[in-house]
Amino acid sequence: MAKFLKAGKVAVVVRGRYAGKKVVIVKPHDEGSKSHPYGHALVAGVERYPLKVTKKHGAKKVAKRTKIKPFIKAINYNHLLPTRYTLDVESFKSVVSTETFEQPTQREEAKKVIKKAFEERHQAGKNQWFFSKLRF
Repeated sequence: MAKFLKAGKVAVVVRGRYAGKKVVIVKPHDEGSKSHPYGHALVAGVERYPLKVTKKHGAKKVAKRTKIKPFIKAINYNHLLPTRYTLDVESFKSVVSTETFEQPTQREEAKKVIKKAFEERHQAGKNQWFFSKLRF
């Protein structure tokens, strides 16, 4: 079977705490690993999406409304719904690995890097679908 869950593929989480949230696959593990003995992917996603900004909002309000809260997680393939969209993950691919999940300090550092990358991408107006809340 063709491998289509590659790094950079955008998916929607369908189970658990982050159900309905959009994620981008950072590292796929088709065969599983020792800690997760099933096909899974290390993903980075948007926990809290940026809000709508209008012309009348001031700079302070715009800065507050365009903040993004990211999350990182290892998710089973059965709980991911792949989409046709892709996202460039080169800017934060190096900070998300299996070792990142071992210590909370490494997790927080990785989230900071991902937050910066996501916010830059959102400010530039790229990948608008990824940064909009899923309506259903």
